[in-house]
Amino acid sequence: GTGDWNDGMNRVGEAGRGESVWLGWFVHATLAAFLPLAQARQDTEHVAQWTRIMKELEDALEAAWDGSWYRRAYFDDGSPLGSRANPEGRIDAIAQSWAVISGAGSPVRAKQAMNAVRDQLVDLNREIIMVLTPPFDTSEPNPGYIRGYPPGIRENGGQYTHAALWTVMATALLGDGDVAHEMFSTLNPIHHSRDQDAADRYKVEPYVVVADVYSSSPHVGRGGWSWYTGSAGWMQRVGVETLLGVQIEGNRLSLNPRIPAGWSSYEVRVRWKTSEYHIQIKNPDGVCEGDLFVINREKRVPLESPIYMMDDGLMHRIDFVLSPH
Repeated sequence: GTGDWNDGMNRVGEAGRGESVWLGWFVHATLAAFLPLAQARQDTEHVAQWTRIMKELEDALEAAWDGSWYRRAYFDDGSPLGSRANPEGRIDAIAQSWAVISGAGSPVRAKQAMNAVRDQLVDLNREIIMVLTPPFDTSEPNPGYIRGYPPGIRENGGQYTHAALWTVMATALLGDGDVAHEMFSTLNPIHHSRDQDAADRYKVEPYVVVADVYSSSPHVGRGGWSWYTGSAGWMQRVGVETLLGVQIEGNRLSLNPRIPAGWSSYEVRVRWKTSEYHIQIKNPDGVCEGDLFVINREKRVPLESPIYMMDDGLMHRIDFVLSPH
């Protein structure tokens, strides 16, 4: 088919020669996730093949650097999309966020790219985190039916919440828990109905996640397609797994907080089958991220491995202290 994550860009590679930079980051992340499975099964053929492809992807993706951020794609004729050379669609959020999320981007460049996202796509005063800017309207080559949306509507330069949450995730992964939490709060639908003026502007339900928020006058801040489960699932994951740092794999509980420095502490309750784990994380040094220490008989013991949860019907309480690296 055509398009990658943004199916509205269905004419970028319709002849089969166009390339998606974002999809390159995503393929790299997918191979990295599958690689340990192949290694565990001693599938040496796939291990060798995927390791080689991942290195080739890293080199090719770095060639998509545009000077201050990564391009989004290349059209069939080789011309770039998401470049300073483009009068429309100059910068695209997910080509930058996934350089961080995948772990495949140059750390220096990925941080610079996310700074460009914050400068050009994050507008917390208007409570919008855009997916790209400027919107598409008349420029050539034609990226596809994304131009069928008016500028600033849905993924054509509006806030597409799915992508906005990846912006939050990447910001948190870079260690800026303060800004990440501020962005996350901006996306939280309840804050769009904090008073009558906000509710009149937003116009949709304040208790479910929307796919999009409009960014163009006279509809700035108006919510679009609500009850959007794809964005809701990512909001749940970013809030719990990335910001609070609670990750569960099998019976293994890992903690890696990325929180606002102003949080002195927070608590998490995890129900695991018949058991409950009550976890408190104190932050006496006011850091966004750091090393976790278990409080055991008033002594700090470094947390060096996951917590293996037990299905024993009991309530377990664990206290941690977050300290600077």
